[in-house]
Amino acid sequence: MGKGGSLSNSVIKKVLLSYTYVAIWIFLSFTVIVYNKYILDKKMYNWPFPISLTMIHMSFCSTLAILLIKVFKVVEPVSMSRELYLSSVVPIGALYSLSLWLSNSAYIYLSVSFIQMLKALMPVAVYSIGVLFKKEGFKTDTMVNMLSISFGVAIAAYGEARFDTWGVMLQLGAVAFEATRLVMIQILLTSKGITLNPITSLYYVAPCCFVFLLVPWIFVEFPVLKETSSFHFDFVIFGTNSFCAFALNLAVFLLVGKTSALTMNVAGIVKDWLLIAFSWSVIKDTVTPINLFGYALAFLGVAYYNHSKLQALKAKEAQKKAAQADEESGRLLEEREGEGTGKRSESQN
Repeated sequence: MGKGGSLSNSVIKKVLLSYTYVAIWIFLSFTVIVYNKYILDKKMYNWPFPISLTMIHMSFCSTLAILLIKVFKVVEPVSMSRELYLSSVVPIGALYSLSLWLSNSAYIYLSVSFIQMLKALMPVAVYSIGVLFKKEGFKTDTMVNMLSISFGVAIAAYGEARFDTWGVMLQLGAVAFEATRLVMIQILLTSKGITLNPITSLYYVAPCCFVFLLVPWIFVEFPVLKETSSFHFDFVIFGTNSFCAFALNLAVFLLVGKTSALTMNVAGIVKDWLLIAFSWSVIKDTVTPINLFGYALAFLGVAYYNHSKLQALKAKEAQKKAAQADEESGRLLEEREGEGTGKRSESQN
């Protein structure tokens, strides 16, 4: 009875912790998205400078990551040569800076709810680019699923009350660059045995992003900011916004490390529906029935894709365990045969 009680307590504790990690990630992801929308939207805080906002995030995250690694030594930096940094981290940093710039720019033109619907295309982009770079095998059933997700998003776009072509192009560009970045991480880092957690990732990538963003900022936003004499840097707004962005990176590490990447995908779906509800009820964005019907189709496609990935992962793990068991039984059989041969030799002597 005591053992059973302690077992159930440990299971309950593990489940509660998992839900806590999920809740923290959803809250921070939700907060960063709504906070960015609030800052950039011309009808709210009215500071439509997405490059500047992204650079503030990158400088803040770089500083904190350097402090955590170099001063407080929370995590160890990854051993990396200059050649590896230039050939692997710099391209990833360039893609990340473009993804953040375009996604933040989309908040100026599109509603939060519609942006979440367009983000449902991420699995389509990752799979398509993975096939292009031969990191994923082409499968007809997977491609049909990708087309169903795309069809759902197209219906959602058709039903969008505040459709803005430029905003949609910006968000689709952000999805394309982010998907390319995720595939490049596999090709340039994971394949070389290099894994970066969110702190070491920010330590190496955030300064690189800042430098890449500096070039367009000088030509696009700096001249406008220079003429805006009425603007005063609000340390509370931008400080808390940047801290939320940094905390979100840590929450990703916590969620994936303590649960799984699939849990984060499922949590992401819950977060998207919450954001759509918030966008409709609080921000008063228009969400049409056609919007919801299209996104529901895309949602089912994404859910099926996640389920397929989980089944493939389980099959791979089972195959790996079976191979290990075969190897172990083969080794034991060889040992027994060796012992039998030794005994026969002794008896003959």
